[in-house]
Amino acid sequence: MKTIMKTAALSAAIAASSFGTTQAMAADYTLRFAHFFPAVADVSKDVFQEWAKTVEEESNGRIAVEMYPSSTLAKPPALYDSTVNGIADMAATVQGYTANRFPLTQIVELPGVVKTAEQGSCVIQSLFDEGLIADEYKDTKPLFLFTHGQGHFHLKDTVVEKPSDLAGKRIRRPTSVVANLLEELEAQPVGMPAPESYQSMQRGVIDGVALPWEGMKSFRLNELANTHTEIGGLYSLSFVVTMNTRVYNSMPDDLKKVIDDNSGMKWAEKTGLVFDALDEAGRKDAVDAGHTIVTIEGGGENPDWKPVLDAATESYLSELEEKGLPARDVYARTMELATSCQ
Repeated sequence: MKTIMKTAALSAAIAASSFGTTQAMAADYTLRFAHFFPAVADVSKDVFQEWAKTVEEESNGRIAVEMYPSSTLAKPPALYDSTVNGIADMAATVQGYTANRFPLTQIVELPGVVKTAEQGSCVIQSLFDEGLIADEYKDTKPLFLFTHGQGHFHLKDTVVEKPSDLAGKRIRRPTSVVANLLEELEAQPVGMPAPESYQSMQRGVIDGVALPWEGMKSFRLNELANTHTEIGGLYSLSFVVTMNTRVYNSMPDDLKKVIDDNSGMKWAEKTGLVFDALDEAGRKDAVDAGHTIVTIEGGGENPDWKPVLDAATESYLSELEEKGLPARDVYARTMELATSCQ
């Protein structure tokens, strides 16, 4: 009887596999979607897989999407280029992982811009839609842009209440913008994508990380960090989901419309809402574990922190202006959107 049941189960598995292959073969286009989040992460399930499901349904199966999570198709710093050169048909990545390529986009990462992921996603998508940062994406077909929520500091056995508490601490930094901020705080920024943070913190390579609460949950870092410092408006990261232009252009108009209908502000804000919910869940995990959480009164306007954050902003804008980029104009519009997107 057991043998019969095993045989039946195996047959069912083979049938399911064959059905999936048949579906993929029946599709006019099969898009390889690469990203760095774990497959089990809520962002992967509630945003990327949901996007894939929607596109497949609205195209009546003519577009299929194959997911490549956890950097299986390309490492985080190479994800954007993997879409440019066709290794991936589309990818979700952090612009700052490709250094110096999206300098105007990364203005969104500066202190005081992002209050929630939904609001920040509205800001960055609006900047793209208005053409202020669109030239930085000429080599791909951006579908939607978004940010995570406010980033914070998370360390092991070190309570951070004032800037001097970070002096000399090795802190994982996601991008050059955050690195400049950490240098102003006299910390030692250590560059690495989020997925590498767990092992580095476990081995003592770093003392802590700069991440939103969502990242603490997605990458299980609440298992290691036990002190957290929230400085409202400290920073946020920008992301993009983008597509290989040649693949998009090869599609007939009706399938292009399916892609276009699942691009832009609708998906930017939807993604922001997912990140905001995950921020709440990640913070709750730390509370339930009895961790120390320090919330700085006044956030980025606190007199102990404001001079450092203002200096980091000025440094970044001046650096871009020296390169001939309209940084202050983009920053001014960014701050207007930061209010109107609320």
